[in-house]
Amino acid sequence: MRSILDGGKAGSVHVAGLDAPTEQVPNAKKIQATGVALKIPPRGQVVALATALQESGLRNLNYGDRDSLGLFQQRPSQGWGTAQQVRDPVHAATSFYTHLKKVSGWQSMTVAQAAQAVQASGFPDAYAKWESLATALQKALAKSLKGGGGSGKDTDKGNGDKADAPAGGECGYEDGSSFGPIPKGSVPKGYKIPASAPKPVRTAIRWGLGQLGTPYQWGGSCADAHGKGPMGRCDCSSLMQASYKAGGIKLSRTTYTQVKEGKAVSPERLKPGDLLFTRGSAARPEHVGMYIGHGLILQAPRTGDVTKITRLADWRPSILAARRVA
Repeated sequence: MRSILDGGKAGSVHVAGLDAPTEQVPNAKKIQATGVALKIPPRGQVVALATALQESGLRNLNYGDRDSLGLFQQRPSQGWGTAQQVRDPVHAATSFYTHLKKVSGWQSMTVAQAAQAVQASGFPDAYAKWESLATALQKALAKSLKGGGGSGKDTDKGNGDKADAPAGGECGYEDGSSFGPIPKGSVPKGYKIPASAPKPVRTAIRWGLGQLGTPYQWGGSCADAHGKGPMGRCDCSSLMQASYKAGGIKLSRTTYTQVKEGKAVSPERLKPGDLLFTRGSAARPEHVGMYIGHGLILQAPRTGDVTKITRLADWRPSILAARRVA
């Protein structure tokens, strides 16, 4: 299992059920990282992985029975989201976990019973055979997700430079927990843009805060987040790009390229304006947010959500990389 996760391919390393690891393992990571972000216990993550192994073989399928699509073969006609949404691994996993949490007593069920309670499959016993592999995957992935990017060695993997030494930052002391739950689209009481941050960073934070509460749009430009046109709204990386554009700093458009901008820093020594990356891998992350000081992160999370502020404490388990771009 470890060899597969470290890049072994079918033929050189064989694990039954993981015959296409370069496609399957990234999908498994997204499912598990989503569970970590939602504070789903390991048992629930195993249920999700076993379900995806049965439904799609951990492949993001563009076909299925009737209108079933994606990793969990969720059906748009049954309220799981649009065809595009159910093929978004994070949206699909979030939907699965949301339904799982509504199942009374799922924690005491077998993996197959819990999966069936969510999926209502015509083959309710089929999930059981994947429990062993799902458990092994969950345990192996937990090692890479736990504090992922929490050291310079992890942070700079694949980026070609070294992370900053842990000095001069503020984040070792605040994780946002003192603010308590933060309502969507609001600025928590007592928060102020750090006066010590460089002017371009303060401007970027101020501009980004101005988009709070606006709906997320995958692929949106963030050029008119408050407008009627959906493609003018923000996704995670366009929010970062547009915020820094307001501060006079040019960023590239996607998470895959933004993770190479500026310089790597330790997630334990963040400064306001630093970009934090989650989901996927440190080299190819699929989500980004901006650290805005005082243990808080500005982000445009996913379809169905809005631009909002999140506590660093809720992000720490899934941080893959951090970059200082100003």
